[in-house]
Amino acid sequence: MKIALIGYGKMGKIIEQIALSRGHEIVSRIDIDNQEDFNSQAFKSADIAIEFTAPKVAVQNYKKAFQAGVSVVSGTTGWTEQMPEIKALCEEKGLAFFWASNFSLGVNIFFAVNEYLARIMNQFPTYQVGMEETHHTQKLDAPSGTAITLAEGILNNIERKTEWALGEGKAQDPTLTIKAIREGMVPGIHTIQYESDFDYITITHDAKNRNGFALGAVLAAEFACGKKGCLGMKDMLKF
Repeated sequence: MKIALIGYGKMGKIIEQIALSRGHEIVSRIDIDNQEDFNSQAFKSADIAIEFTAPKVAVQNYKKAFQAGVSVVSGTTGWTEQMPEIKALCEEKGLAFFWASNFSLGVNIFFAVNEYLARIMNQFPTYQVGMEETHHTQKLDAPSGTAITLAEGILNNIERKTEWALGEGKAQDPTLTIKAIREGMVPGIHTIQYESDFDYITITHDAKNRNGFALGAVLAAEFACGKKGCLGMKDMLKF
């Protein structure tokens, strides 16, 4: 498979190593200083592009890739209010767009556990729920896309919670509070805690490094290659 990389920072370089180890070819590497390469024959020859950049440039990256006839796998978060536009453009071009707030297999298992636990806790209103996420200082969006996905899993299953907001503690109202911490080089820690007058129930996912995210992105590219339409981790993992 011929892969183009959009974003060639730490994550892009790890993705490159994993893709090469799996027998794929990197035909184009696009970063801030060579945006003109979206129009190159090398980029257009790609079977698929893997994009990890920043919220303010992600949508334009998708549009440029689609214009070049290249499908996209992306893990950039913080832009999804424009998702309807990107889905429509993807379908119009007859390409694939695979997006996930987190490509880690462990995190996606965590998503499923979170939803299951929330369905149980819907029956026990004496428990208040709160969330905390910690990432490295280069993480630009807060809360993280992973935290938002976890929050949506809770809101969809606990009737007494109807919205999420950044803040502290475990609000006693319809708001699910998400505390976002930015420090050091933390790849990502997400914790959900239910608290009653008598005890705590806590679940946590703690990433050791970025390799799990990168491997998931390459697996997503393998899955999406040759397909059409909007795809996600649930399509690939089937749970």
